[in-house]
Amino acid sequence: MITSPAFAGKRYAVLGLARSGLATVNALLASEAEVTAWDRQDNARDKVAGRVELADPLETDLTGYAGVVVSPGVPLNTHPISAHAANYGVPVIGDIELFAQARASLPPHKVVGITGTNGKSTTTALVHHILKEAGVPTLMGGNIGIPIMEQEPLPEGGVYVLELSSYQIDLTQSLDCDVAVLLNITPDHLDRYDGSFEKYAASKARLFAMQSAGHNSIARFTDARSLGRFAEGLIASVLEDVLRHRGVDAGEQDEWPSLQGPHNLENAAAAIEVCDILGVTLEKIRESLRTFTGLPHRMELVADHGGVLFINDSKATNQASAAPALAAYPPDPGINGGGARIHWILGGLPKEPGLQECEAHLGNVAAAYTIGDAGPAFADELEGKGTRVSRSEMLCEAVKQAMDAARPGEVVLLSPACASFDQFKDYEARGDQFRSIVRALTSGEYETGDAICCEVGA
Repeated sequence: MITSPAFAGKRYAVLGLARSGLATVNALLASEAEVTAWDRQDNARDKVAGRVELADPLETDLTGYAGVVVSPGVPLNTHPISAHAANYGVPVIGDIELFAQARASLPPHKVVGITGTNGKSTTTALVHHILKEAGVPTLMGGNIGIPIMEQEPLPEGGVYVLELSSYQIDLTQSLDCDVAVLLNITPDHLDRYDGSFEKYAASKARLFAMQSAGHNSIARFTDARSLGRFAEGLIASVLEDVLRHRGVDAGEQDEWPSLQGPHNLENAAAAIEVCDILGVTLEKIRESLRTFTGLPHRMELVADHGGVLFINDSKATNQASAAPALAAYPPDPGINGGGARIHWILGGLPKEPGLQECEAHLGNVAAAYTIGDAGPAFADELEGKGTRVSRSEMLCEAVKQAMDAARPGEVVLLSPACASFDQFKDYEARGDQFRSIVRALTSGEYETGDAICCEVGA
C-alpha cells in the first residue's frame, strides 16, 4: 500500500468503508495517523473494529482533524458532512487527495490524470497498456481497478495513470498531474451540480487548474476554449490535431480491433499524445494499439456467432456515450446490400429525456429493442423517426429477438443510453447478464426467450 510520513501524527475521519474507504484506513494507520471511521453497515465497521475509533464524523468534534475522507459517491452538494466539516475548518477530501499529498515521499515518478464525460476508462486502460508494453513501470487507479492507496508504490521512473471522475476531482485539492487529459464534456450527473452544466464543466476543468507551469494538458480545442483555459503556463495539446502532428493516419484504426468507432479514434489520439509526451516511441505505440484488448462492458466483443457480432456496451449510460457506439457500425456495401446492420438494445433508467444525440446515427440501426423504464418513451420516439422497434421490456427477450432477426454481417449491440438501476444493481451486472444470455443462446442450450429468462434471470 501507499504510505507517507505526511500523515504521521495527524487525525483523519473516514466516512464510508467500502473498498476505497477501507484502503484509506489501512494506509493512514500504516502511516501512523489516528483514524476515526464510520459506515452505516455493521459488517463494514467490523473490518476496522479495534484499530480505529468508531464514530460517525457527523457527530464528532472535528477540531484539529487534518481532513474528512469520503467516498466519491457522497454528494457534496446535499450531504451534511460538508457543512459540518466546514464549521471546524476541516477539508472534505478523497483518496486521490491523500495520494497527492503522499507523492513527495514516493520514488520519483509521473502522474497522468484522465477525465471527461465519456471515454475515461478506455483511454486510461489504453495508456496503461502502451506504457506497460514499452517496459515502463505503471499502474492504473482512481475510478478504475484497485483503489490507489491499496496499491504498491512504483519504482523510480514509474507512471501512475489515474481515471478521474468529476466527483473525485471535487474531493482533490493538490493533484499536480504531469499530463492531464480532458476528453470531452457533455451534460451528465447534473443532480450533483444543482442542475448546472457550467458547474459540472468547471469541476472537470479543475484538473488543469491544479497543474503547475511546464506540465502538459490535452483537450479538445472547443472544450478548452469554452472553459476559458488551458491554464496559464501549461504546455497544451489540441486533441483534434494529435493524429496529424504525430504522423498517424486515421485509416490505421482498421488495425486496432478493440478501438473501433469515431469515439475510440479520439480515445486513441489522447493515448498517443500522452505516451508521446512520456517518451514512448511511435513504433511501440502503434504495436500496442494493435494488441489492446479493451475493457469489459465497453464495446466488448462477446461473441461472433454465425457471422453476427454481439457487442456489450453496457457502460454507455447516457446518450453521448451510446451515440459513438452506433456510429462504429455504418452500413457496409458488402453486407446485405449496404443496409443498416445494427440491432440496438437500449433503455433502462434515463438520465435525460429523448435520444437527440443518437439521431444522427439512426440510419445505421436495422431495428431497436427497448427495455426498462425508458423503453416505452424510446419506442415511441424511434417509431416516430421510422425505426423498426420491438418493445422487449426485458433484456433476455431483447437479446433473443435481436438474435433471431440478425443476419451475417450484422451487429447485436447493447448500448443502453441509460443507467441500469431500474432492473440491475449496476451497469456491470447488466453487461454480465447480457454476456450470459448471449453465451447461453449461442450455445444452442435454450430455444426460447422464456427459458433463458428463467435460467439467467431478468
